Amino acid sequence: MSNADARAVEIVNVSKSFGSAVAAHAVSLSINRGEFITFLGPSGCGKTTLLNMIAGFETQDSGEIRIEGKDVSSMPPYQRDTGMVFQTYALFPHMNVHDNVAFGLQMRKVSRKEIDSRVAKALAMVKLQGLESRRARQLSGGQQQRVALARAIVIRPKVLLLDEPLSALDRSLRTQMQVELKEVHRKTGLTTIFVTHDQGEALSLSDRIVVMNKGEIQQVSKPLDLYRHPANGFVASFVGEINALPSAQCVVSGGKVTFSFGDNVTLEGKLRHDQPLKTGDKVNLFVRPEHIGMANGADGNGPRLKGRIATHIYQGTHTVTRVRVPVLGLLELRVEGGEIIERKPVGSDIDLAVRLDEAVIIRG
Repeated sequence: MSNADARAVEIVNVSKSFGSAVAAHAVSLSINRGEFITFLGPSGCGKTTLLNMIAGFETQDSGEIRIEGKDVSSMPPYQRDTGMVFQTYALFPHMNVHDNVAFGLQMRKVSRKEIDSRVAKALAMVKLQGLESRRARQLSGGQQQRVALARAIVIRPKVLLLDEPLSALDRSLRTQMQVELKEVHRKTGLTTIFVTHDQGEALSLSDRIVVMNKGEIQQVSKPLDLYRHPANGFVASFVGEINALPSAQCVVSGGKVTFSFGDNVTLEGKLRHDQPLKTGDKVNLFVRPEHIGMANGADGNGPRLKGRIATHIYQGTHTVTRVRVPVLGLLELRVEGGEIIERKPVGSDIDLAVRLDEAVIIRG
């Protein structure tokens, strides 16, 4: 299969504005067949507008959108062969579950026998067997979400579009539905585009993540690459929890680099092959909470910082501890269990070890 044949969706130099608000600025992206890709970003970044342009509910000001090689830019939604799950589910309240799922097939003039067969398979896939005759308004939020998903996949679309479909669910149900969404994707092999502002959802579900901000793509990467190697400060700060340190100046000597933050606050580590720094460079360091820990005597487990405990937040499996460090401000670390709360009460002095080998270093 050629690269062109492997592409399910191509967004080519697409722009869209609403008055003075830019929702998409010269966005280009290729999405492969069978891929689960997520548009991630804060509210107003343009991710939902981009999804709606693929679906045909919004028209781009310029550029092209192609589905399986065909330019669909001027086609109405019903001709684009996409399945859509909305944030509000948009079920027909007067219809039962079966008829809600069957609606798209009826519009396509599919035979009654095939409709019943395909609806049964779709409902089995989302674990709603036995609820065919129940009205949509009698269903729980999670059940309504499953009906909306079944209605979208039953038509066998070329592309499945999901607009924050889990946002109305409680936390435990969201986690369960993430697992089920991934399972449905595995079984159907549908090219899936998922929109969310939840970093955890994006990291757990996606083959690739498209991070957006102010109508522009900031980075497109696999989840692990995105988390470990963010392209810029926005991505580093938006994806996962992270400590953003003040700007530092580098001094490189003998295979080591010293980051100086002023007022005699420094961190020293090995010069990394992925970061060819030189003396005089100004950089911004980002360190995730899991890469900061309590220093243990003289074990040499990383560059040291001295600070004072500001707060503890017990989370069951771990404690989120915030430490005030001179010049650097508040740093957050995660400590397993809750023992640190008694060992180091609020106000206690603490020595921290920082794993600079895992730090994100971005030139200032």
